[in-house]
Amino acid sequence: MIPATLTDLAEAVGGTVVDGHSGAVVDGAAFLDSRMPVQGGLFVAFAGEHVDGHDFAEQAVTGGATGVLGTRATGVPTVLVADAQAALQELARWHLLRVRRLQPITVVAITGSQGKTSAKDMLAQVFADAAPTIATAGSFNNELGLPLTVLRATDETRFLVLEMGARGIGHLNELCGIAPPDLALVLNVGKAHIGEFGSQANIAQAKGEIVEALGPTGTAVLNADDPLVLAMADRSSAPVLTFGRADTAGVRITDVGVDDLDRASFDLTYNGVTEHVALRLVGEHQASNAAATAATALAAGLPLERVAASLATIERLSPWRMEVHERSDGLVVLNDAYNANPDSMASALETLARMGGRGGRRTVAVLGEMRELGPSAEEEHRAIGALAHRLGIDEIVVVGEGARPIHGAVAEARGDGTTRHVETVDDVAEWLRENVAGPDVVLVKASRAGRLERVADLLLEEDRAHDEGEESGR
Repeated sequence: MIPATLTDLAEAVGGTVVDGHSGAVVDGAAFLDSRMPVQGGLFVAFAGEHVDGHDFAEQAVTGGATGVLGTRATGVPTVLVADAQAALQELARWHLLRVRRLQPITVVAITGSQGKTSAKDMLAQVFADAAPTIATAGSFNNELGLPLTVLRATDETRFLVLEMGARGIGHLNELCGIAPPDLALVLNVGKAHIGEFGSQANIAQAKGEIVEALGPTGTAVLNADDPLVLAMADRSSAPVLTFGRADTAGVRITDVGVDDLDRASFDLTYNGVTEHVALRLVGEHQASNAAATAATALAAGLPLERVAASLATIERLSPWRMEVHERSDGLVVLNDAYNANPDSMASALETLARMGGRGGRRTVAVLGEMRELGPSAEEEHRAIGALAHRLGIDEIVVVGEGARPIHGAVAEARGDGTTRHVETVDDVAEWLRENVAGPDVVLVKASRAGRLERVADLLLEEDRAHDEGEESGR
């Protein structure tokens, strides 16, 4: 954060300073967890149903924070407001205006039904290779996460990359009101959260709000391969740059292929110039994310050659997104357990099938529930089971009651013992211990609430424990 006194912050949000010196300077980030205080930062206290952050304000300040933003006095320097969330958002809006007055900064908004965190991670790394960049941490993309990200910008920041999530029509309007974008990237309109939106048309209406937020000097970066996204071009007066495999795409990918680890390579063409890119990330679908990243970076003025070179160096994304780990016995664990929807589940299963086919490996899919699908939940889960069967996945372990239709669809199609349904992570772990080893490849995939990353952790912990045991025995 650009340094500001508590009085400055209070004036910005219509609050008052109590229990401390109003001239104290905040020069660190705003944060929500008192257990991880930021030196010189601002602790934002919320009164929740079970925990009241105000009770931990003293702990945050003792740990190094300058003060607190909250709705009641805390005994330590506090900017007192009526609504902490509204004040946090207003503070971010005020802060971004301060940054813009000091220097040029490009605000990039990213949304889509799937892949937005991966694309955000890729774009953050491409921009960081060019100039100081601040980006959303993980998937902290809501009405709290976005203002916290904005408040991390400093007078050195040149690119502010903001992932924006929506759970209903109007949500992205709210987020764009905090941080009006210069570039708006829309990846796709899928079925994630369709239970909340009601239809894909409603999802498209909501996602397109970031395009409507653009001014005439901005740029809408749209997926030429998704008709619902491409139609958003009519919702803004801003210029449009498209990306994808379509012949009409402004930034086009062609000759897409994958190696034995399912890492994509492709030709990337813009304005008649072509660069070849070989990604280090797993999954053919990452080629589309790379095209989206390239188009956004090109819209920001970066040269194609530099963008292509940066894409080729990216090795890691946020945790639990197509992470590949290999145990000492050759077992490959594909951890994609951060979240799941019908489209991302299909992509993960296709990746698993290709990895198994190219490497001659036995394939095992550990699949949990896809949440927020509404009335179509059973149908969508059965469709994933049918896909797993068609792809020839050797063993399918389905976890939890919500995912049971996956098992049902596979069992009906196969009539053998290559699919099973279990209730808990412990049940999965017990079966895996007895039934998988190198050179098998295991995919772990579910919505966040399933917490199936623990399955991947257990498989890898056994290997680490074995290695440590050998080390201690030497």
